[in-house]
Amino acid sequence: MELWDIYDKDKQRTGRTMERNDFRLKDGEYHLTVLGVVRRTDGKFLITKRVMTKQWAAGWWEVSGGAAQAGEDSEEAVIREVSEETGLETTNLEKEFLFTYKRENPEEGDNYFVDVYRFTGDIEEQDLHLQEAETDGYMFATAEEIEAIAKEGKFLHYNSIKEAFNFNG
Repeated sequence: MELWDIYDKDKQRTGRTMERNDFRLKDGEYHLTVLGVVRRTDGKFLITKRVMTKQWAAGWWEVSGGAAQAGEDSEEAVIREVSEETGLETTNLEKEFLFTYKRENPEEGDNYFVDVYRFTGDIEEQDLHLQEAETDGYMFATAEEIEAIAKEGKFLHYNSIKEAFNFNG
């Protein structure tokens, strides 16, 4: 059974846990999720397509991410999620924490923080080993291509993370 830490409104662990996807969080309680935006040095971003068997947003494009497990900090979680979903080893990539955003869905009992990271480096297609249960393909896309997919309504979390695709340098 996978456990997640429960956080307070200030993103501090409460010392309590919840079972994965057991969304009965009260007002002021959150769990932690992470997203890892992967950028090649040529300016293109790795995006993956969700398998059609997904209950939610099947066939949509996204960046790697998921929930932090109990005891895991966000940096550990994002490294694990990127590795699990893409097969990429992030140790040779430049890593930077970008920002946190918060979602509150009290009617669903699913409130969460999202820590967004960006990894940049030389990535070749042979470096990828996609998690078949999660992913139905990938592409290296420009920020403009990602925005176009988002305008079609097929890119997960785009409005919350679009600034992660801006890069100066």
